[in-house]
Amino acid sequence: MSENQGRDCPSIGGQAVIEGVMMRRGDEYSLAVRRPDGSIATEVRPWFRISRHPWMNKPFVRGFPLLVETLINGIQALNRSAELSSAEDEPSLSSGQLILSMTLSIVLTAGLFIVAPHLLSLGMETLGIGGSMNGFVFHLWDGLFKLLIFIGYIAGIACFPEIRRVFRYHGAEHKAIHAYELGMGLNAEAALGCSRLHPRCGTTFLLLVMGIAITLHAIFLPAFLSVWSTDDTLVRHGIVMLLKLFLFIPISTVAYEAVRFSSRLTHSFWGPVLRAPGLALQRLTAWEPDFAQEEVAVAAIGTVLHRKADADTFQSE
Repeated sequence: MSENQGRDCPSIGGQAVIEGVMMRRGDEYSLAVRRPDGSIATEVRPWFRISRHPWMNKPFVRGFPLLVETLINGIQALNRSAELSSAEDEPSLSSGQLILSMTLSIVLTAGLFIVAPHLLSLGMETLGIGGSMNGFVFHLWDGLFKLLIFIGYIAGIACFPEIRRVFRYHGAEHKAIHAYELGMGLNAEAALGCSRLHPRCGTTFLLLVMGIAITLHAIFLPAFLSVWSTDDTLVRHGIVMLLKLFLFIPISTVAYEAVRFSSRLTHSFWGPVLRAPGLALQRLTAWEPDFAQEEVAVAAIGTVLHRKADADTFQSE
């Protein structure tokens, strides 16, 4: 067993970007991007953090701050990867443009996964098959529509060739992390033999968020409406949708801890059971990469570890 196998190896997480992979370790992250001339550009950047205070890193608190950090750094990494993968020098996003991109992302997400499912559930109530917002069935419809929109969204964007390449780099990222965690070396050929699915994937996290949201909304919102109500229909529905938005904070925190917990259950019966839905969904977002794409993912890990790729083994820290 390699000295870096299992829990002794430094923790690494990643993200697919445009024509490349981002890998995070501690307070920095690396980018490895395939250039138009076929070379691989690599660089290391500081990880923007908002959770430096110790209490923000405690269990059942750290999830939401880490999610915000991941969103900010992920957009920055995507922006930089677009520059590196372009044949022309393209200007990077300014701070204002970055804030605008994040705002639009949040608005789009809220529209797709809060407003749209709520309105569709209201439509089911109008048809007489959904029940009122005070009942359990309304929120089950809401959860079902969230899941269908999510899967439909993934299937829809997969129609674009650029997104299909990102999905292949997603698979390459998972394979490289598996190879690293198993002590197989910074070697693309070895990494290609690993699974493209990983239990700590963000896709698994999103599925858990939806599962917890369905459960919490179906229990909490009817209870809330039983003690508070108004005759103004628009206000009532507006308040409920705002509550759904704010409930995302505790939901994301619980989902984060659930992903960490399930990934540690390697020898338990419940581990594979808890991971199965997320791994199944990853088949839509993590595709099999080719050798050239795996080379980029391995280079990203080597860069964040400050080691040379294609070494026979990972050297101990």
